[in-house]
Amino acid sequence: MSSGEKTPKSGFQKRSKTQRAVEPAAPAPIKLATESPRFLISRMSAIGDTILTLPVACALRDRFPHAKISWIVEEKSAPVVRRHPAVDELIVLPRGWFTSPSRIRDARRQLRALECDVSIDCQGMTKSSLACYLSGAEHRIGYAGKHARELSRWFSNVQVNPVFHHLTDRSLELLIPLGIHSPSVRWDLPIAGPAQVWARRYRNTIPSQRIAILNPGATWHSKRWLPERFGATARYLYDRYGYTSIAAWGTPFDRAMASDIVSTSNGTAILAPETDLQHLAAMIQTADLFISNDTGPLHMAVAVGTKTIGLYGATKPGDSGPYGQTAIQVAYESGSARQRRAASNAAMCAIGVEHVCQAVDEIEHQRQLLVAA
Repeated sequence: MSSGEKTPKSGFQKRSKTQRAVEPAAPAPIKLATESPRFLISRMSAIGDTILTLPVACALRDRFPHAKISWIVEEKSAPVVRRHPAVDELIVLPRGWFTSPSRIRDARRQLRALECDVSIDCQGMTKSSLACYLSGAEHRIGYAGKHARELSRWFSNVQVNPVFHHLTDRSLELLIPLGIHSPSVRWDLPIAGPAQVWARRYRNTIPSQRIAILNPGATWHSKRWLPERFGATARYLYDRYGYTSIAAWGTPFDRAMASDIVSTSNGTAILAPETDLQHLAAMIQTADLFISNDTGPLHMAVAVGTKTIGLYGATKPGDSGPYGQTAIQVAYESGSARQRRAASNAAMCAIGVEHVCQAVDEIEHQRQLLVAA
């Protein structure tokens, strides 16, 4: 579907008996010899996807309280896993580690030292499944079907064909061979104490009782909503509900867009201070509302419990939306990931300020109902 067209309603389609007959059988349960097994979680890509996978570690810890749980990650996403209460050891590899024979040997040495019983490839890519294979784990759980991308299916020996679409839900399905069915979803995103102290002090410098954080950044241009529309949203938030908005940024380009938000907000938005991931998470935790394109901080907001509105055009919220919270999509940029990445932001431009303001109204209405109750 090209941008500008309405997206179809999500839902399950009925399948014929013939289609059911060719579906792969469910994997046999894994029998563990100990109540203190050693697990390796492999998810090493984008910050947002890494956050969306954190419930896997929580579910493993709940089911196996005496287990040793390790996680392999690349440098960029390490801060959102480091010090996680369910993760005992973090293996951090440099980007592109799997393209160098010497780095592969080094990764193998680190992973073999963990003596893992079970590895879980939550990413379904060559590098993530290769890490599981290099660990020497007897049971290597991975995806079957379309989520087993590149060469990943060749490195796993226990394969799960997920039913659910959302990344968090289908990652949790990988735990079914371990006897974990429909676990509760929680994140336990680790935020350092000093970052939380800083965020509370910063929050106290803003006189408004309500704070909204507006995040215009995204890794793809096709995922970016217009800064002036964020600015108009800031004006609505202030006029209708008394919010002061904070325009967040990470890169110099993001800062330019955040500055445009401030300049078009008629004084209702301010520029956020420079933050790392820890301080950004702590700042989001103090906010009352977070509005963002599809990018890592969006999922950070969900994980810390802040009311969240996600804006979507080149990706689908059913696959990686703000889990259990509000997502807006009016049009979808079709094609391969490469084509959607290279597309314009026309699908994002189909989202009007009125759509976002309506979502804000619904959230505020629900809050009023909770107060009244």
